[in-house]
Amino acid sequence: MRTAHHVETVRNAEAALMARLPAGELMRRAATGLAAACADLLGRVYGARVVLLVGGGDNGGDALYAGARLARRGAGVSAVLLAPDRTHPGGLRAFTGAGGRVAEDPFEVLAAADLVLDGITGIGGRGGLRPEAVPLARAARGSNAVVVAVDLPSGVESDSGEVRGEVLRADATVTFGTYKPALLIDPAHEHAGTVRLVDIGLGPHLPSVPPLEALQHPDVARLLPVPVGESDKYRRGVVGVVAGSARYPGAAVLAVAGALRGGAGAVRYVGRGTDAVIARFPEALVHEGPPTRAGRVQAWVVGPGIGDDSDRTGGTGSADVVHEVLDADVPVLVDADGLRALDPAVVRDRGAATLLTPHAGEAAAMLGVPRGRVEAARLASVRELAARFGATVLLKGSTTLVADPDPGRPVRVNPMGTPWLATAGSGDVLSGLAGSLLAAGLGPLDAGAVAAYLHGLAARGVAARGVPLTAFEVAEALPVAWSHVIATPP
Repeated sequence: MRTAHHVETVRNAEAALMARLPAGELMRRAATGLAAACADLLGRVYGARVVLLVGGGDNGGDALYAGARLARRGAGVSAVLLAPDRTHPGGLRAFTGAGGRVAEDPFEVLAAADLVLDGITGIGGRGGLRPEAVPLARAARGSNAVVVAVDLPSGVESDSGEVRGEVLRADATVTFGTYKPALLIDPAHEHAGTVRLVDIGLGPHLPSVPPLEALQHPDVARLLPVPVGESDKYRRGVVGVVAGSARYPGAAVLAVAGALRGGAGAVRYVGRGTDAVIARFPEALVHEGPPTRAGRVQAWVVGPGIGDDSDRTGGTGSADVVHEVLDADVPVLVDADGLRALDPAVVRDRGAATLLTPHAGEAAAMLGVPRGRVEAARLASVRELAARFGATVLLKGSTTLVADPDPGRPVRVNPMGTPWLATAGSGDVLSGLAGSLLAAGLGPLDAGAVAAYLHGLAARGVAARGVPLTAFEVAEALPVAWSHVIATPP
């Protein structure tokens, strides 16, 4: 499990650890890990040309101490001091003592650099790069150098993952002690490149429950509901799917595909797409509606492609069928068209779990804000939705987030997101997959996070084959993703 912590928490943990260590030891640990990462990226340190962009404070100090280590190994290291009067004094002494040089012409050394170390701002930075740093950041990105961020790319906001100005995009980020939310959440995440975590001993001083976490293979493997000898279709989970319409018949097929390939013991389909569903999946149990007459289920999925037909499930309109499903005393996933005009009070009053799965546009409509605000502040948006509806919310996008209505529980971020999922019908497959996990007994936070993980893993596998990607191909690849995860050693 990868965990991320906020700035205040990190600083408190650092203070507690420094009180038990010799002076300067914590910074030396960080600099040692940073220098080692830079050496790995360079391949050959001797003769390499390294430029440090040094801001004021400890972040610049980390860069200077790391630069000193590289200089002692034979690299030609130059430092560009953005705040000479606030440069870390101990770091600067160590740097010049090791043979490092303060650059007289920053742009000349940047143009020739093999590696640029971004130590401009640290985890407390706000509002993007300052004007004086922008030309240097652009020169670094315009060179052929590998750009390595110290702890966090300069210009992003650590706690929220927001980007409010110009950023120095990194090829790699070396972070210390714990991940920061911005390294896992877009739009900041896309500026971080490959992230490497250096253990500096903060673990015992960090809270046991982080604000943000990302599942990894072993975590997913522990959560997956794998059948046992006594399993039957109800023990594996029967999921009801209300999807599709005359305008969007494919949504029915895709949602059912996600549920069946996601491990459901059985799928009861309700809607206008019965012929298309049976033609593709003869094992599906179909019913024209209403949902209350479809038979026993352990979870419902409602919304993909239901449109606004007035005659789609036994004469029931789309809004009515959503409320009918919400009346059921089983977990319910609401997606796509089902999210329109969803009443927060109705959702909050449910006795069973609810999982809402909007994309950014749908989330914006639910919050009454522009779409751009949701995309710029994904973490705040998913938390606000969860609180408003009293439900678990899976906010789809470049980094999918899953938030519980309990603010004390961590928000889950999906590390398996891929642009290959930006294809029509992808969300329908995800809904069916998450619904199958709800029916199998997973709680909505786990079901949403595991579904997003498997969905992304399946898409990456299909994309790796170099074939054109469709939502149905992703659904068909889900069993392979399952087997890959459960085969991973703990």
